[in-house]
Amino acid sequence: MSIFDAIMQAIVQGLTEFLPVSSSGHLSLYQHFTGNSGEGALMFSAILHLGTLVAVFIAFRKDILALILEVGNIFKDIFQRKFTLKRMNPERRMIVMIIVSCFCLLPFALFKSWFEGVAQDKSIFAEGVCFLYTAALLFMSDRCEKGKKTAGDITYRDSVTVGLFQGVAMLPGVSRSGSTISTGLFSGFSRETAVKYSFILGIPVIMVSCLVEVKDAMDSNISVGALNCIVGFIVAAAVGVAAIKLVRWLVNTDKFKWFAYYTLVLGVVVLLISFIEFCMGHPITFGK
Repeated sequence: MSIFDAIMQAIVQGLTEFLPVSSSGHLSLYQHFTGNSGEGALMFSAILHLGTLVAVFIAFRKDILALILEVGNIFKDIFQRKFTLKRMNPERRMIVMIIVSCFCLLPFALFKSWFEGVAQDKSIFAEGVCFLYTAALLFMSDRCEKGKKTAGDITYRDSVTVGLFQGVAMLPGVSRSGSTISTGLFSGFSRETAVKYSFILGIPVIMVSCLVEVKDAMDSNISVGALNCIVGFIVAAAVGVAAIKLVRWLVNTDKFKWFAYYTLVLGVVVLLISFIEFCMGHPITFGK
């Protein structure tokens, strides 16, 4: 992998991790058409995801600091035997609901190898179908009535629903941010709450999955180059900060339908290319 490839993939990751268009799907397409697919690509994708986590910490630093302080208060209440789930401030409720949403991913973890296989295979048919699924979600969320729920109003039912939809987003082509923001809007979240919950929810999920992938790659002695990883990490983080600001503006101004049209067209094009590749008997690549 060249430095140019690393930078291009980092830009794609930084933008599409937060824009509701599926980072895994776009990376899968880029790697497919440039011949950079395989286990090494999986490890590099993990490094890029860690870069975008830095972007989340930068963009939501005040909210994350408040949650960290509240975690300290939770442990204090536990030790003093004062902890209760009946009366929770907004920060504590968000922490509890994020934990519930994360637990909803456990059933999907049983199919981890299958999800990875879909992302690494030589066909992009699944990606095309998943882009169409993302488009449908975005179209529906764009037509939702504006909700008013803030962090202090999120219910267990809301957190379970968001968590299950995030599990489906393990498929390449299904946008994690698009799925969780859309589900939040379906559940009556305010625009700002839906974005905040979606991106903060991604922190533990992406962190754990990335660390697992990096460990697996290191155990297999797979290397993509230290310089590529460093450059990719920095570029993904920088682009990610800009993308988060863009998403906040898009959600608050009801512009989600732009990405519904984009993923709809992309899904159709990908399915068409998949059919052409099937007829040709080999994938179309431009990098090698």
